[in-house]
Amino acid sequence: MALNRLRYSDKIVWNTFPALLQQLRSQSTTSAALEWEQAKPLSEMPTISPLKLLRHFLPGGKYANKDSTQLMTAFSNDFGPIVFFHGSLGKPDAVMTSNPHDFEKVLHNQGTWPMRPGMDYLSYHRQVHRKDIFQGVEGLLGSQGEAWGSFRSAVNPVLMQPKNVQLYFNKMSQVNKEFMERIRKIRDPETLEVPDNFEEEINRWTLESVSVVALDKQLGLITKNRDDPTPKRLFKALTDFFQASGDLEFQPSIWKYIKTPTFKKAIRSLDEITDITKMYVDEAFERIAEENKNRKEEKPESEKSVLEKLIKIDKQIAMVMAMDMLMAGVDTTSSTFTGLLLCLAKNPEKQAKLREEVMKLLPEKDSEFNEAVFKNMPYLRACIKESLRVYPLTVGNARALGNDAVISGYRVPKGTLVSMNSVILIKDDQHYPRAGEYLPERWLRESKDNSEKSTECPHALKASTPFNYLPFGFGSRSCIGRRIAEMEMELGIARLIRNFHVEFNNSTENAFKSYLINVPNIPLKFKFTDVSN
Repeated sequence: MALNRLRYSDKIVWNTFPALLQQLRSQSTTSAALEWEQAKPLSEMPTISPLKLLRHFLPGGKYANKDSTQLMTAFSNDFGPIVFFHGSLGKPDAVMTSNPHDFEKVLHNQGTWPMRPGMDYLSYHRQVHRKDIFQGVEGLLGSQGEAWGSFRSAVNPVLMQPKNVQLYFNKMSQVNKEFMERIRKIRDPETLEVPDNFEEEINRWTLESVSVVALDKQLGLITKNRDDPTPKRLFKALTDFFQASGDLEFQPSIWKYIKTPTFKKAIRSLDEITDITKMYVDEAFERIAEENKNRKEEKPESEKSVLEKLIKIDKQIAMVMAMDMLMAGVDTTSSTFTGLLLCLAKNPEKQAKLREEVMKLLPEKDSEFNEAVFKNMPYLRACIKESLRVYPLTVGNARALGNDAVISGYRVPKGTLVSMNSVILIKDDQHYPRAGEYLPERWLRESKDNSEKSTECPHALKASTPFNYLPFGFGSRSCIGRRIAEMEMELGIARLIRNFHVEFNNSTENAFKSYLINVPNIPLKFKFTDVSN
């Protein structure tokens, strides 16, 4: 055995390792206990009474009618980098911090089953209102604790493996080709600008792309089935849901005691989303069952779709996961894609640099993607990361503490909700040098050719800490659809930049409105000029 071949010195190290590990753990525990003892009590943290806070949300109050980003900014201006909110109206005690060192501490103290608070109305919808559909299987979006952990453990092996997602490389390429032709068809022949409702076209592209994975099928939303009213119903329901959710999440609400109009709007939209996505999933189940019935031998495991692999685990889990992908994969990707297009349109030199890299991936406009080359596209990925900083999808992350922790010098007990306010940091030069500029270079690795004096040297532009902003979350509760979303974005923007020069000759002021997520707030009249070669 290998252990028998250890040198004498190796055996000493091997035998003493458990003791060293125990010593390090003991030191860490002692250090944490000392830090806790020296910290200030939670009662000394800046705060505001629940009644006074409620008054500020009433008509005429300083927080009335503010969207989520405006609200987080107002809290930071009024209370500083940290504030404690007493629980009221069914909401738990909460701490809000804009200190990235607190973010790191919170995320490293999130426990075995990280609790991402919020979306209680989604849990109510699935546990109570539509329990006939979900049958105790809540999915990932609103579930907590062991229920979340069991579901995540079941779907992780399928959705977190790159090889399973890469099965859709060529299918997504086909969707993107259709999107390019749609742009050519709808743009004005003289101005080359697309219509005001281009957001709907982006939504169709994102739903078609995620359907390729969630349902293993193209729905024909970009070309063939444009007259089908179902996608428009889904888009409206998603918009209504995110609007209502913004109010339910960030403003005082009594929905747990009295079903408010906003709560009813959220439930109606969830009903519509549930009915539509279940219809799509049921059709996919029937198609797969028919294909398997007519197949002489079972399809090799390596060729099975994500949905087929999930069905093999559990049909109910497969249904809910597919529904969640359709629900969470449209507006989120559409907003991210819109932000990236705005950044590239307003920074033509960055767009040109990206196109130069993409030309290696797609020698011709309609070339198929080269998977080998695609793995080495650093500037493409840097452009996406920087656009997520400039136009973030959310105001930040939130977790309930899995252990007692010292946050900004205060003792915060286990179970307290901590809201990590990233939206304040991403525009701050102290945390992102030259924060007002779109600089994908800050996300590139340092090369030997770079000089410290370079104005766009990655080292000089990098974030103050990696925890400033985590758009896909962190740890075991990070976004399970990240690989799908990234591939969708990367393939989509690569194809588009290879085909078109993108311009936006309008103001980008208030380009997004903040609800539960940020959504486009202006007409997306992009100008698409064909690339000459």
